[in-house]
Amino acid sequence: MAKTSKKQNATVSLNVHELKDFLKHIIDNNRYLQENNKPMVSTEVIGDSGIGKTSSIVQLADELGLNFVKLNLAQIEEIGDLVGFPIRQFEMKDKKLSEWVDENSVEDYRKKGYEATGLNRMSYCPPEWISGKTNGGILLLDDWNRADMRFIQAVMELIDRQQYISWKLPKDWHIILTANPDNGDYLVNSIDNAQKTRFISVNLKFDLKCWGKWAEQAKLDGRCINFMLMHPELVTKEVNSRSVSMFFNSISSLKSFEESLPLIQMIGEGSVGSEFSTLFTMFINNKLDKMISPENIMSQDETYVMNTLKSLVGKDKNYRADIAATLGTRVANYLEFYAKDNAVEKPLTERISKIVTEKIFATDVCYNMVKSIYNSNPNKFKLMMLNKELVKYITK
Repeated sequence: MAKTSKKQNATVSLNVHELKDFLKHIIDNNRYLQENNKPMVSTEVIGDSGIGKTSSIVQLADELGLNFVKLNLAQIEEIGDLVGFPIRQFEMKDKKLSEWVDENSVEDYRKKGYEATGLNRMSYCPPEWISGKTNGGILLLDDWNRADMRFIQAVMELIDRQQYISWKLPKDWHIILTANPDNGDYLVNSIDNAQKTRFISVNLKFDLKCWGKWAEQAKLDGRCINFMLMHPELVTKEVNSRSVSMFFNSISSLKSFEESLPLIQMIGEGSVGSEFSTLFTMFINNKLDKMISPENIMSQDETYVMNTLKSLVGKDKNYRADIAATLGTRVANYLEFYAKDNAVEKPLTERISKIVTEKIFATDVCYNMVKSIYNSNPNKFKLMMLNKELVKYITK
């Protein structure tokens, strides 16, 4: 099958948000190139298994309103499923013009008055995945460097010309490749320099801030989000963000983690390993899974919320910087997505101000929280600029 060799050449490392911005530029620039009859640019996204390469590109296509086709080249056995199947064509001619016609359509053309010229050729039918597709789309060739060399050579042809022998991609279609690193950890085919120069490569890296925003938007169990924000070091090549999400989803129906520790430990060891499971068990034993949610921080009785935060975070020698940072991050992420569908009114701004003036969190946590909230949607959070306590952090 495949082989491994030396590490792939230098690529810039981007988080999910940076990757999307980068790909948006490539797509916009490709449209400019296409309008000027210049070759379009393809992109390769390299990253460890489960880091979110495919899901981030699916999200991008949805955000841009583009058609989306995903082909997992490591799972396709017939080359025709990628580039179409060969078919014989015959040249048919009437009084004014000539056309190349598929062999199964020759008789229909004869009935229209066409005659065969005697010339024929082998061509390729457009593959099923592109049939009926209109302008504007992303063709994602997933795990492309896990495929055998027949597919890799065919991909080179598509990248070079946006077409394969006798068919072409519709206008405004963009090719994106995903790949695992060629560093000895994965069974992949090495790509030589002549092939690498046909596309732009970027690395996708794990970023806790991006993961936290995604988890909040995806409504992942809040108890699990808290744990992950406090232990980002647990995300490794062996325990990737996909396996972490699978573990969290597998236990999210449990109302009481405390009463289900043996089951949680068993599920954890089967998905994320013993070290992760043990730390998660300690997290439960310390009752940190019961931390107040960002929604309740912003909506419940003020006195209750302030007292709860103070008891969780502590102060002076007992100050828990990890808990403070986790709560500050979750409040900021929650409000970013809350503001997309809701009006931001004065009571909400006053609650943010109260958290800051009570000095429950250290200054750096307050700064990051307030700045993140305001920058996520300045128009929705414009009332923050009228609050003298919050302005100090926004303009700092």
